[in-house]
Amino acid sequence: MTRLDDVAREAGVSASTVSRALTRPGMVSEATRSRVLATAERLGYRHHPAARALATGRAGLLAFAVASLANPFHAPIIAGAQEAAEEAGSELIVVVTDGSAAREEALFERLADRVDGFAAVGPAAPAARLAEAARRLPLVTLNRRVRGVSSVVIDTPGGMAGLGAHLAALGHARVAYLGGPEGSWLDRRRLRELRRAMPDAEIAASGPYPPEFDAGTRAFDAVAASGCTAVVAYSSTVLLGLLHRMTMKGLRAPGDLSLACADDLSAAGLAMPDVTALRVPGAEAGRLAVERLLDLARSSRPGTPAHQTLGVTLLPRASTAAPGRGAGTGRRRGDRERARPVE
Repeated sequence: MTRLDDVAREAGVSASTVSRALTRPGMVSEATRSRVLATAERLGYRHHPAARALATGRAGLLAFAVASLANPFHAPIIAGAQEAAEEAGSELIVVVTDGSAAREEALFERLADRVDGFAAVGPAAPAARLAEAARRLPLVTLNRRVRGVSSVVIDTPGGMAGLGAHLAALGHARVAYLGGPEGSWLDRRRLRELRRAMPDAEIAASGPYPPEFDAGTRAFDAVAASGCTAVVAYSSTVLLGLLHRMTMKGLRAPGDLSLACADDLSAAGLAMPDVTALRVPGAEAGRLAVERLLDLARSSRPGTPAHQTLGVTLLPRASTAAPGRGAGTGRRRGDRERARPVE
């Protein structure tokens, strides 16, 4: 295996110069850096992360925490985060918290000395603990805003306001909301905005439901008991489970019940393509979180926390129609999708 000394000998420079050229290129001339890089490439040398950590004080590793890998909502977020990390020459470690605040804190303690920063999607830990953690290590939260901690939030509450207005315009006065996941900071805001958008409607909220197909099948009983004419689910996976149970009962959408959800995952084949939904910029959120995390890791002073909100797009489709008008009133399959941004 090629060693750093081998590169130094072939390039005609010292081992310390090779290390600087690979980790601190501003400390050597461009000609020296080019010669070292060309030699390293020709010999197949790869700089070891531990060596880089000693030279730069950074490990080149970022931790990215999600509650579950089974939730398809997380897939594009992780993909965007990994792409941004790789472009910056870092590696992304995905860790699973099971939605547990205790597990989050344990993971943070265990990884704090091994990574350059920590990003967490919808963290469950108390705000005070997250703020304390941010003072010790670069930290960015996704889909939760905490004082003193940088964040990236996908504005599904704002999208829910638009979705509620859409249902109100169709004439729905009784709507069931399937909320979750448990303890979600964002879900409380989604329900609040739905109620604000439909002040004259009765909103029957149930949950929290985990983002799972089986949760949707279990939610059917609460939906049936509510006497609603429309259902809004926070998760397309939950809505799919509900739709399956409806089909087993001989019910149709929108003829018997209008259906909508707060995340559009049809591009991944995980939702019915004709379900009214919110298109969420998951990959962009993951990328922005990692870019902010890298900025924090490179800075000697953390500075003022940065908060960024990403808008969503309402996609009205054939699963929502006026109550009692039948299945033929919605947009027919194959018609051009109407999309409009949610302000």
